Amino acid sequence: MTSRLAARTAVFPLVVLLAIFAGACHKKQPPVARPLPPPPPAPTVESKPPAPPTPVPEAPAQPSERVAEDSIGSKSLDELNRNSPLKPLFYALDSSDVDSAGQATLQANADVLKKYMSWQITIEGHCDERGTAEYNLALGERRAVAARTYLLSLGIAADRIKTVSYGKEFPFDPGHDESAWSKNRRAHFVVTGK
Repeated sequence: MTSRLAARTAVFPLVVLLAIFAGACHKKQPPVARPLPPPPPAPTVESKPPAPPTPVPEAPAQPSERVAEDSIGSKSLDELNRNSPLKPLFYALDSSDVDSAGQATLQANADVLKKYMSWQITIEGHCDERGTAEYNLALGERRAVAARTYLLSLGIAADRIKTVSYGKEFPFDPGHDESAWSKNRRAHFVVTGK
């Protein structure tokens, strides 16, 4: 019996080791994900449709002004520029300063541009024939920029106004005296888009 007991005590640790080894080799199954129940439906709130808007009374039409606006606004660019509602701005000799008469001209031009908000313009800077080509191009540029700056200060959008200088290349009056030269020292306004 002792040998049986000795065999059992020797076998017992072996069985325990086998049980531990078998347990370690056993693969675990991943847990199965169960679908979640759908969320409860949101409570419905009955709402009334919005009330219809209140009609706004229309202002009486003024046909005489609309006809005038449409007659100018419906012209082609060539027709507009041939008899332009935008007046030129004249400058003193060797100057790009906007004097009081020039300010009045620019105010009138700004009023026209505010009426026709879609118009795009180019301001051309011009000079008389005296002086070098380089000097007159620079002076023409200063004149065009001065007119543009003044229009911007009156509320005209910057993206509606471009500038260019022609110096002495395109005189308004081909004469060679002060009368002709005073007409050639100008900022000329051209409607380039509408």
